[in-house]
Amino acid sequence: MTERHPFYGLAMAAAGSLIITPDTLFMRLTAMSGTAMLAWRGLSVGVIFLGLWLIIRRGHLSADFRQLRQPAALAVILMHSVNATLFSLGIANAPVSVVLFAVASMPIFAALFAHLFAGERTGSATWIATLAVMTGIGIAVFSRDASGVGFNLASLIGALAGLGVAAALAATFVVIRHLPGLPILPVMGFGTLISGTGAALVAGTAAMGTGHVWAALVSSTLILPLSFLALMQAARHTAAVNVSLLMLLETILGPIWVWIGFGEAMSQGQIAGGAVVVVSLALYLWHEGRQSARSIAV
Repeated sequence: MTERHPFYGLAMAAAGSLIITPDTLFMRLTAMSGTAMLAWRGLSVGVIFLGLWLIIRRGHLSADFRQLRQPAALAVILMHSVNATLFSLGIANAPVSVVLFAVASMPIFAALFAHLFAGERTGSATWIATLAVMTGIGIAVFSRDASGVGFNLASLIGALAGLGVAAALAATFVVIRHLPGLPILPVMGFGTLISGTGAALVAGTAAMGTGHVWAALVSSTLILPLSFLALMQAARHTAAVNVSLLMLLETILGPIWVWIGFGEAMSQGQIAGGAVVVVSLALYLWHEGRQSARSIAV
């Protein structure tokens, strides 16, 4: 691997995190149903990732196919398909802020899965952070919304979808971390392609032609591929804790983009719950980063 300046990984992580922040705004701009939006995103992103894989790895496809036949690879493909499905359906049917607050819990799920399936130690900080994050999500879900309406099914659906996305992503990253030879582009490509194909069959071509197709294409052919490639590159050149911290930018800026574009304001309860989630995760990731640095120094 070519030696890079230490700032390179941080810069790539910041770029990827900033690029993905308006994704939910463009999802709202599509004015499509969740299945139609998922069809565009899954098919477009899947084709792009698989196309890049065929170009970049054209001399190593046989070896990659052998890796893809592993049960772990099939599990990652399934998890990525679940992630893509739940995120699109959650954003289509629930407040953006609630979904993103729940998705932000991904580092907690990663720590728990690493403990359960890889035997990594889970310290008290992880359990404290888990309690704090779930408390913040609960505050956001059960508070009155900006129009004064209390707990509703949409917020609950959004929180559950976001937690499902966080769990699926965390499981994906845990497997990838422990199987460094697993080719990332095809597992992500096949996962999104499966979800997109299934959604296209459910939605139908007529539904995919409604709304604003241009917004779906901006999101699926520019925002998602560029942000993913930047974040993937960042993970190779800086600590995972740095990438996770910078990805909190989407949790903070995503709802702001939607508020600017659609006036979908957050209530005081949702803001308070989001603040609890973001601050808890920031402190947890900062603590874990210090622990890692300390162990490396020893």
